[in-house]
Amino acid sequence: MRIRSRVPPGLRLVLGILLIIGGIFGFLPVLGFWMIPLGIAVASLDVVPLWRRLTGRLPKR
Repeated sequence: MRIRSRVPPGLRLVLGILLIIGGIFGFLPVLGFWMIPLGIAVASLDVVPLWRRLTGRLPKR
């Protein structure tokens, strides 16, 4: 995935949250409801590894 290698980890979470917030205003002409699932996908890139560290589970290989 291209965004995982090019965007720093903390910025991915912020970008995902901003996309979700922008998707809430999807009724406006420039923004759209398509931003909500994209924001969730981008934010989950950082949340899942953090969750695995907190719970002590190792990623499956």
